[in-house]
Amino acid sequence: MKICSTIAEARAACLDARARRRRLGLVPTMGALHEGHLSLVRAAKAQCDAVAVSIFVNPTQFGPTEDLSKYPRQFDRDCRLLEKEGVEILFAPPVEEVYPNGGVTWVLVESLSEKLDGRSRPGHFRGVTTIVAKLFHIIEPEAAFFGQKDAAQLAVIRRMVRDLNFPEEIVACPIVRESDGLAMSSRNAYLTREERSRALVLQRSLQKARQLFDDGERSAAKLISAAAKEVFASEPLVVLDYFEIVDPDTLDPVERISRRTLVAVAARVGSTRLIDNVVLEP
Repeated sequence: MKICSTIAEARAACLDARARRRRLGLVPTMGALHEGHLSLVRAAKAQCDAVAVSIFVNPTQFGPTEDLSKYPRQFDRDCRLLEKEGVEILFAPPVEEVYPNGGVTWVLVESLSEKLDGRSRPGHFRGVTTIVAKLFHIIEPEAAFFGQKDAAQLAVIRRMVRDLNFPEEIVACPIVRESDGLAMSSRNAYLTREERSRALVLQRSLQKARQLFDDGERSAAKLISAAAKEVFASEPLVVLDYFEIVDPDTLDPVERISRRTLVAVAARVGSTRLIDNVVLEP
């Protein structure tokens, strides 16, 4: 595996990979890799001839009171995992390589970036779309692989790709869960044993919504009331951020479920903010 710390090195390695193979896949990450990340790598390897992974804890997608300084960093372990998966290129630049001093240019998907996580974390998606656009410009992959767990992020990136005529194919991969149903996340490492148990309320709320939907309920308001209000009432120490039923492309709320619909939840367990979602198909 070739480890690149500069843009020039990454461009040269990716150019060489494209010259020798047909299709290059990219898996963007912030490191602290878990099975969810590795499932993206495996999907990329299955669909592409070469795979590049980025590890970059992107400061511009963290708010001033968020967990940038304590975000887990496990670079040596991450390298071992990626080598084991057969990744060819790892791009792991320092912050100053990606964001030159005095930079004032941003990529912003207006309106969409202010919904769900964007509403709760102002400026978050501006940081996400800016770094993803930079990675696409540097790596120039044919396809990029993202997890369905970050459903709002997926919607924002897809709109950016469409609006700015990026050639990359955006591939969404299924949520990977722990054995008890908790969606895998690097932030799960922050949870105490008690918080870890309480965090399962996110998955229970989604299961309740799916159960009611499978039983024939199509009113979004009734699903939200039963799934969010009633289920979260059983865990008063978990603070609900949002529980919304939206169109997966526009992130606009829906009143009645008549087509593919996203049920998304975010909550704070102790000091840790977690997200999860489920897609309902009529």
